[in-house]
Amino acid sequence: MNKLELDDLANAAFLSRFHYVRVFKRMYGLTPRAYLRNLRVNKAKELIKNGISITTVCFDIGYESPSTFSSVFKKCTGYAPKEYQQLHSAI
Repeated sequence: MNKLELDDLANAAFLSRFHYVRVFKRMYGLTPRAYLRNLRVNKAKELIKNGISITTVCFDIGYESPSTFSSVFKKCTGYAPKEYQQLHSAI
């Protein structure tokens, strides 16, 4: 994934970054950061289910640190990536 910067998104929408966050949250119910995090975690779940290694998934979805990816994934899903992989490989 390409690295997204809030300033770039706001500039593309011709808004200040603060106004962009307010408008985005009003429309989608989440901040841009939370929305991106959810997109990444959903993509990670799909890739893990398809048998891709957790380290590869981490870098493919745009995280630079496996430990950060693991903590974000667990916070969002309730499972560590390895637990999620084991749970879905048995199915």
